[in-house]
Amino acid sequence: QVQLVESGGGLVQAGGSLRLSCVASGSILGIQVMGWYRQAPGRHRDVVAIITSGSATNYADSVKGRFTISTDNAKNTVYLQMNSLKPEDTAVYYCNMLTAFMGEYWGQGTLVTVVS
Repeated sequence: QVQLVESGGGLVQAGGSLRLSCVASGSILGIQVMGWYRQAPGRHRDVVAIITSGSATNYADSVKGRFTISTDNAKNTVYLQMNSLKPEDTAVYYCNMLTAFMGEYWGQGTLVTVVS
């Protein structure tokens, strides 16, 4: 059974940094894309950043220049380094994995709260 487990969320002051981690466990074949999404209260779940198996990355305009997505393929882990955090970054952050043969998976989410 495939599982995604996020960690690293928490409370931080505006201007601060956090690093989120997501470990994928289980028998995983054909990872195509891993990514981070977020959902603020009363809002839709939106993409934050994605990284392909070829290491191409894409970011939401609101986080470009502040967030960096990366992977450690040996550990089946994806990271999201978040710098210069703003109160509007407050949300539950979800890890996502899209595979070629096994479908799509989501983590349980980790809460990031940015206070001014």
